[in-house]
Amino acid sequence: MSIAIMCSGGDCSGMNPAIKTFVEYAFNHNIQPYFIYDGLEGLIDGEIKEATHNDVAGINHIGGTIIRTSRSKRFYEKEFREQAYKNLEKKGIKKIIVLGGDGSFTALDIFSREFDISFVGIPSTIDNDIAGTDYCLGVDTSLNVIRHALDEIRDTSSSFKRAFVVETMGRNCGYLALISALTSGAEVCIIPELVYDLDSIKQRLEKEIKEGRSYILAIVAEGCNNTQDIADFFEDELKIESRIQVLGHIQRGGNPSVHDRLMAYEFVTYAFKELLKDELLNHVIAYKDAKFTFIDVHTLNQHKHEIKPELLDLASILSK
Repeated sequence: MSIAIMCSGGDCSGMNPAIKTFVEYAFNHNIQPYFIYDGLEGLIDGEIKEATHNDVAGINHIGGTIIRTSRSKRFYEKEFREQAYKNLEKKGIKKIIVLGGDGSFTALDIFSREFDISFVGIPSTIDNDIAGTDYCLGVDTSLNVIRHALDEIRDTSSSFKRAFVVETMGRNCGYLALISALTSGAEVCIIPELVYDLDSIKQRLEKEIKEGRSYILAIVAEGCNNTQDIADFFEDELKIESRIQVLGHIQRGGNPSVHDRLMAYEFVTYAFKELLKDELLNHVIAYKDAKFTFIDVHTLNQHKHEIKPELLDLASILSK
């Protein structure tokens, strides 16, 4: 038996520990592991190679992915999926572990229904926006990168009596911004999941400024598309000098945290065990209510990810 692993879509810290676990688990069970390089594009182009212990030696501390990743428009055309399948056939590969997000899982679902291929998806995105799972690989490292940046930004914000508006990634999901706002002690949190009230925020902050507040830290999720508006609000309404800091892609990199390394180990181990079953699979492993479970891709796609209500309640005070 041969099993392959691939990364698809955006990268995140934690992928390399997952890749290392995959190779070691395979060899411990007398299975030949394969790497699919460059994601779906590499699958089409036949960038598939046998993995060795040497390939994964000393990679746990490295961010990103040693087998690289990509996004692919070609994979949505039948002729290229056929080409991808022929490449797998040449290597005798019938089972794949996919580190990616919902778009990657949908692509592999189409692929597995057309051809004799099983896959298990491991949710791997700093956005933490995949339905059915409370946690995606890479989130903890990203939050720690943001935390470090916010701690340093607060230092300069307090020195100059400024308002800093910090934009976090997350597409249309405000999870990174919400958790970062709560854990950094931010004064304002603007995310797609919460209705915010600038008039109420103004009244609250004016009172705090009169009582001695000299600086403000506001966290804004990129999905709100209003970072500049929030900075203008501080300048125009509160008469406080403001600066914008877009954290950008530093949130995807960095030394994987202990938690992400452990989650990578557990995600891959459970995924591998599931793939060893003698049946066709198109499942995604999920971590829900502190338990690992498996979700059919169609079930996953029928639901929209929602941040836990209790977390939204905690952050609501920062949005009004």
